[in-house]
Formats: sequence, structure tokens, C-alpha cells
Amino acid sequence: MLSALYHPQLSDCRRLFLRNYEVLINIGVYEFEKKGEQRLMINVDLYIPLAVSTPTHDQLDEVVDYDFIRDTIAKLMARGHIQLQESLCDDIVRAMLAHPHVRAARVSTMKPDVYPDCEGVGVEVFSIKEGV
Repeated sequence: MLSALYHPQLSDCRRLFLRNYEVLINIGVYEFEKKGEQRLMINVDLYIPLAVSTPTHDQLDEVVDYDFIRDTIAKLMARGHIQLQESLCDDIVRAMLAHPHVRAARVSTMKPDVYPDCEGVGVEVFSIKEGV
């Protein structure tokens, strides 16, 4: 996959990522999906300007913490049943972009247990904050 860091608006950024975060979530439009949780794999890339993410004292408060990503996803999932992966991806991207230091975000979700003959089905969305 070509990195979005090649995008001209992101050339001064570092990429912070969360890979293959496996969660159990109540998601889906079909009745059988509404009766229980299913596995979902979540991937997040955040693009953060080096000017606000380069630590000078090697301290956690100088960077965007990975816990921000996980905690934000947990809060979104706690709202209850989600019909579509597209909706979840859009909500996660919006929440990531709400962080003052995040310039852009890429989020993908994948249901790995839908079809036996493929790795999974999913959605990916990429967004850059307007006005940067």
C-alpha cells in the first residue's frame, strides 16, 4: 500500500498507526448479526505534523498517545449496535480528526468471518482536515 505521506499536504507529517486491532462488536444489518457480537479488525493511521509530534524531552505528553486511538474507538463502540462498517469508519475518522494535532486519518475495518473463501470484507476511508 502506498503511504499517504506522499500526499503534498502530509509531507511534513509522521504516521502513527494501530494495526489489526481485534474487537468484538455488535455490527450488521441482518437479523442474525443483530443477535450477537462478531469479530472486527480495525486499522488506523494518523498523520501528525512533525512540528507538534517531535519530542524534545522524550516524554509522552509531547506526542499523540496510542491510547487516544483505542479509547476513542471503545467509546464509539459503547454506543450500541452499528448497522454498517461504513458508518463506523466515518465516525472513527471524524473522532480522530477532532484531535487538534491530527491533520489526516485513514481508517479501515474488516469482518474476517463473513465468507469462508476470503480473508474478510471491509471498508476504508481517508480524510484530511479542511483548511490545512
